[in-house]
Amino acid sequence: MADIIQLLPDHVANQIAAGEVVQRPASVVKELLENAIDAGANTIKLIIKDAGKTLVQVIDNGKGMSHTDARLSFERHATSKIRNAEDLFQLHTKGFRGEALASIAAIAHVELKTKQAYDDVGTCLVIEGSNVVSQEVVVTPTGTSVSVKNLFFNIPARRNFLKSDTVELRHIIDEFHRVALAHPSIAFTFYNNGSESFNLPVSNYRQRIVNIFGSKTNEKLVPVEEETEVLTISGFVGKPEFAKRTRGEQYFFVNNRFIKSAYLNHAISSAFEGLLKSGTHAGYFLNLTVDPQTIDINIHPTKTEIKFDDEHTLYAILRSAVKHSLGQFNIAPILDFERDPSLDTPYTYKGTDTTIPKIEVDRSFNPFQEGSSTKSGVASFKKEPAGSWESLYVGVESKSNQNDKEFSEVHFESEEKPASMFDEAQDVEQVNTTYQLHNKYIVSTIKSGMLVIDQYRAHQRVLYEEFLKNMTTKEGVSQQLLFPLQLHYSKEDMVIITQLKADLEHTGFVFSKIEEESIDVIGVPVGVPESEVSIILEQLISDTENEVPDAHFSATDLLAKSMAKSLAIKTGQLLKKDEQEHLVNKLFACKEPNVSPTNKTTFITMSVDELDKKFI
Repeated sequence: MADIIQLLPDHVANQIAAGEVVQRPASVVKELLENAIDAGANTIKLIIKDAGKTLVQVIDNGKGMSHTDARLSFERHATSKIRNAEDLFQLHTKGFRGEALASIAAIAHVELKTKQAYDDVGTCLVIEGSNVVSQEVVVTPTGTSVSVKNLFFNIPARRNFLKSDTVELRHIIDEFHRVALAHPSIAFTFYNNGSESFNLPVSNYRQRIVNIFGSKTNEKLVPVEEETEVLTISGFVGKPEFAKRTRGEQYFFVNNRFIKSAYLNHAISSAFEGLLKSGTHAGYFLNLTVDPQTIDINIHPTKTEIKFDDEHTLYAILRSAVKHSLGQFNIAPILDFERDPSLDTPYTYKGTDTTIPKIEVDRSFNPFQEGSSTKSGVASFKKEPAGSWESLYVGVESKSNQNDKEFSEVHFESEEKPASMFDEAQDVEQVNTTYQLHNKYIVSTIKSGMLVIDQYRAHQRVLYEEFLKNMTTKEGVSQQLLFPLQLHYSKEDMVIITQLKADLEHTGFVFSKIEEESIDVIGVPVGVPESEVSIILEQLISDTENEVPDAHFSATDLLAKSMAKSLAIKTGQLLKKDEQEHLVNKLFACKEPNVSPTNKTTFITMSVDELDKKFI
């Protein structure tokens, strides 16, 4: 029988390896930026075109490579950082697998220009799909420039799985943030489609955070510092009042490498216990320094998950350090049994001189002497004769009769009714009896049996179709705010809001001013509370960044879904009888009452026969 097992050709093996290393353009950005940092660069420039699908270029002023190293760098398992297996547990660098450049070159057109400081000329290497097209001498500055063009040109199936430019650009920006935050001592510049998006000079850690996320971030940060034999912690956590509904601004760095850890994230959450509103998440930017021998980085292809030797100790130290910082800066309440708060000086009297009160006494005053008077400034006292007590009851009978007559004509004012969350223009007929179950489901009777409706999903469907209709017909009704509402966002978030401005205005939002990092809202859609505006826009930004569907869905549809998700009545909210029935009627007046905007079931039915079977 013939042999059927054979070795894969190199170019096929490289494409398979590329599937682990390069998942999207952001993966290329991460690998190239980390290589530039390992090369000792202090200035790095990132250039992106068409969300990285057309071009990803990283230019650095690092040490560069020789003519031979430039060629070897594109071979699989070629690295300058590892010599033996023990080195895997002493890593102080980023790239160490020797697969990044080989994998990228297997699925793209790559041009490498590099020169060392003591060389007069450098090397230019062009590779297309693992095939070396040319290698020649070229005049280039000291350092390295890597251009990756036409990603996945030879794997069209992988290219078709890429998301829209907005989503892919967001992933690139996330990777850029992770690298830039870990290295404030390096200057970074980011160009997107020819325009400068970020220009981050060399700075300290706090300035780097502010330069990336906006000047308003400075007032949100609480410093965290802790040094132990096991772990050194430095960085910042966000104040509880600035917590968001999304987990965007949460960064852990272990030995200057970004990681994701649900376990350590839980330590932060427990430190904020009792300080955050339900459903919100605090931001943090924390650098953890540990002995490289106590961690294993090589457990995940993207190297964003690592394994610690003693996670329990790290958890306890991290939780205590964050809790201590929140208490130290008066963010969290503290208990001090040695201090009596009743002895604290009121704020209004702090810094003022104490004065001894003066008391004047009239020693000649006699309260039992008729007609006695005092000095000026003191009231006189006159005793009424005891014989006049009968005059107290004169006219009491007539007054009581008059009061009875007045009370017989009392008209009570009608109590002010709280605002209902639904339109009360239409009176809901009491046809079907409804019942709210666990403040989550609405149970109603139908001819064949019983109807159970998920109130949150049902209200999402109702609001979604209303918003979609208003935006399509451009007839959104707005209510003016008494005072403008100013909201602050980062630069990339402002780009998204600017793109969606027209659709937001069609729903009823009115903006008086849109600046680089803030917007002024002077009008909101009817029925939208002012307190919900920032939540709606945060949710909208998050949905646009992470959940934008393919091109056949419009931005209008996404906006309607996002607003419906934010404004729909939540699970746990008590509804009155008329509100329950109104919701049922509005749901079945929709075009697609069966599913929510996210294609989840809104109601189920149970026939009498099915109920009968339960009792057999």
